Amino acid sequence: MSAELAAVIAVILIAMAFDYTNGFHDAANAIATSVSTRALTPRVALAMAAVGNFIGAHFGADVAKTVGSGLVELPTGQASLGVVFAGVLGAIVWNLITWYFGLPSSSSHALIGGLVGATLTASGTVLWGGITKSVILPMIVSPLVGFALGYLMMLAVMWIFRKGQPSKLNRGFRRAQTVSAAAMSVGHGMQDAAKTIGIVVLALYVGGYQDSADTIPEWAFWTSATVLALGTYAGGWRIIRTLGRKIIDLGPAEGFSAETVASSVLYFNALVLGAPISTTHTITSAIMGVGATKRLSAVRWGVAGNIVGAWILTFPAAGLIASLAYLVVRPLF
Repeated sequence: MSAELAAVIAVILIAMAFDYTNGFHDAANAIATSVSTRALTPRVALAMAAVGNFIGAHFGADVAKTVGSGLVELPTGQASLGVVFAGVLGAIVWNLITWYFGLPSSSSHALIGGLVGATLTASGTVLWGGITKSVILPMIVSPLVGFALGYLMMLAVMWIFRKGQPSKLNRGFRRAQTVSAAAMSVGHGMQDAAKTIGIVVLALYVGGYQDSADTIPEWAFWTSATVLALGTYAGGWRIIRTLGRKIIDLGPAEGFSAETVASSVLYFNALVLGAPISTTHTITSAIMGVGATKRLSAVRWGVAGNIVGAWILTFPAAGLIASLAYLVVRPLF
C-alpha cells in the first residue's frame, strides 16, 4: 500500500469517526422535543432518527460540494491530507467537550472551524468569500429565522386551536410529532451526513484519487449515511436533556411547532441554497421562539446564554484545536 493511499484511508476513517460523534452529539436535534413531550419513547425516537438521517444523507449533495470545494483550497498531495486529518480531529475533540457538558453546539461549525484552523496553520488558502456566504451569514441568520418562525408558528397554532379541548389536542399533537420529528431527522441527514461526504470527497481529491472535488462517489453516500445513523442510534442523552427539558417546559404543541419550523429551514438551505447550516442552532432557536409565546420568562435564558456562548466559541475553539493537532500530525503525512 502506497503512503498516499494510507493517508487517504486515514482521513476517511477519521471522517467516519467524526460522523459517528456527530450522530450521538446531534441526535437531540431531531428527537429531544418528541422524547420530552412523551410523543415517542427514547429508543423508538432514536431508531426513527437514525432511519431519517440515512434517508436524508442522499439528498445533501449540494451541501457536500460546498464543504468539499467551497471553503478551503489545498494543493493535491499527501501533505494536504494531514491538514484535512487535523481539521476533522479538531472537530471531534470539540464535539466531545461540548457533549460532556451537555451543550448543543454545532458539529457543522466545529468541522468547518477545524478545517480553517488547520489550513491557516499549514499556509493553505481559506476561501473567505465562501466562509462568509456559507457559514458566517447562515450562522447569524438561521437562529434569528428559527426564533421568529418558531414564535409565529406557535402563535398560529394557539389561535387556530384556541377553542380545542387540551387533553384531546395534546393527543393529536403527540401523533403529529411523529411526522415532524421524522421530517427533522431527514433534514439533519441532508445537512450533517453531507458534511462528512464533503470531507471524504476533499480527501479523495487532494490525495489524487479523483480529478474534481465536485464529484461524489456513490459509496460515500452510503458509508456516511450508515455511520451517522449508527451514531444517532447510540444517542446523546446529555444534550437531549438540555434541549428537551432545560430551555423551556415543552408540551406536544410546542414540540410540533419547533420541529416543523426547524425542518423547514433545514430543507430550504440544503435543497435551495446548498448552505451547510447548523441543525443545532436552528432547532434550539426554534424552541426558544416557541417558548417566548408563553412569556419571555418561560425561556430559561441562563441555559440559553450558555448555549449561545458555546455557539460563539465553536468555530475558533475547533480551529485552535485543529491547528495544534496539525503541528502534531504533520510529521506523519
